Parts: sequence; structure tokens; C-alpha cells
Amino acid sequence: MARRARIHYPGAVYHVMLRGNGGQDIFFDKSDRLRFYDLLEEGFKRFDVRVPALCLMSNHVHLVVQVAAIPLSRLIQNVSFRYTRYRNAKEQRTGHLFQGRYKAIVIDAENYLLELVRYIHLNPVRAGIVGKPEDYRWSSHRAYLGKEVLPWLSTEWILSRFSPREKTARRLFRNFVADGIGGDYREEFHTGTREGRILGDDHFAEDAGRRAG
Repeated sequence: MARRARIHYPGAVYHVMLRGNGGQDIFFDKSDRLRFYDLLEEGFKRFDVRVPALCLMSNHVHLVVQVAAIPLSRLIQNVSFRYTRYRNAKEQRTGHLFQGRYKAIVIDAENYLLELVRYIHLNPVRAGIVGKPEDYRWSSHRAYLGKEVLPWLSTEWILSRFSPREKTARRLFRNFVADGIGGDYREEFHTGTREGRILGDDHFAEDAGRRAG
């Protein structure tokens, strides 16, 4: 059966998941993650996307990406190919690093964006790696709290929903994420609510389909 085409339209927001082939690790040390960050930054600029959240786990990656005219696939293929080439050269090996086709779910940002960002930032807590999300270096959470600077991260999009004042917005965002500690796995963030491609109600799904043609 032929694969369904990706849904694309300017302004679409996606939850993107990249996983290691066969569940294997894709990051092994700090230099690997920094290299991936560099490739993401280059890709974000080249393909004109906005990224409000991410988290690098040992064997998978979560990204929230908003595209413009260029389809999401251009970014993901570019970054995954270049990172695979980097890892293969480092290990003097060949073969696939990432598992098959990446997962990308178009989300209704108005209703799901805040919850999704919180869910992604709490991934290391749910995995038992850290007790608090700010203790995990390889997500966008610390940048939201002003503890580090990721110049390519679009924090203002989320923070503006909490307060027009930056300090207040950071505090409220931190509380919002902390309130989610102890929450369960959210199946809908991984599979969507419509055919595994869309997270939103019927109206949003119809609108996304119309805009994508």
C-alpha cells in the first residue's frame, strides 16, 4: 500500500519524532548532541522554520516545528542525513541510524501547543533521568527559564501566552510545566486523533485538509 502524502501548508505546526533504528541510541556523548544542535540551527535558517520546543533523548528526538512555504520533509531529511553521515564517519561504519520514516503529526496549535510543549519538556522526568525538567540539559526547557541561550529557539511564541512581561511569563511557564510532573503518557501526542497524521477536532482536520489541498 502506498504511503499517505505528508500534510503540508504554510503555517502548519508539527510534532516531529525521530527514533533510532531498532531502538538503538543516536546520541552517545555531549559532542553528538552539540553537533545535532548545529545541524538543526543551520536547517532552521535554511528552510525557514520556527521551532518552539525540542528534546534530545538518547535514542529519539522530539521537535515542535512550524513551517512556511518549504515542506517539513526538506528539513528532516537534511538534518537526519547529515547527522547520520557524521555518526558513521565517527564510528567508521555504514548503514541507517534512524528508524524508517519519521513521525510528524500536524497539531491544532491553538488547543494543543502548550500541553505538547509541557509534555516534551517532561519527557526526561517521565523516563526517570531527572527529577525536575530544568535539570536536563538537552531540551528547550532551560532556555525558557533563561538558564541558557538557544538563539534559534522561538520561546516568545509560548511565553507570550502567559504574560507580556518576560520575567512573569518565565515564572508562570515554569509553574505550568511543574504542574504536569506525574502526568501519564499521552497517546494522542504520538498517534494523533485523525489517521495518525492530525491532532485536532473534526473542524481542524477539515481545515488542514483544505489548506493542504
